[in-house]
Amino acid sequence: MESAFEIIAEPNRRAILSLLVLSQQSVGEIERQLRMPQPTVSKHLRVLREAGFVESTVDAQRRLYRLKPEPLQEVDDWLAQFRRFWSAHVDALERHLDRMDPSMDRAMDRATLAKRKTRRKTTRLKPRT
Repeated sequence: MESAFEIIAEPNRRAILSLLVLSQQSVGEIERQLRMPQPTVSKHLRVLREAGFVESTVDAQRRLYRLKPEPLQEVDDWLAQFRRFWSAHVDALERHLDRMDPSMDRAMDRATLAKRKTRRKTTRLKPRT
């Protein structure tokens, strides 16, 4: 049996899981939203179901798939060590920014606005193809 990491390594499976985190979906709904052929969707749903990432229920003539998040706990547990690392760095950056001179904030805001205006002008000048 594949590990949780091997299951989510496949981009189409991650896309399907991202849809199912929002709501349960039928094969047809997944197919339309991801613009993926029905056999491909069905193949990935079978892999996800066999690995315990999704479960299905029958609703009239449709099979609805729903996310089962428990297998993702393995991934979350592994990522926790990195989350602590990044949290410390983001906290340090936030403290640094809080100590910055407020006049620097205004200067940076003006520079950002000037870049945006320049980008808009150059974007408008490009001919349409």
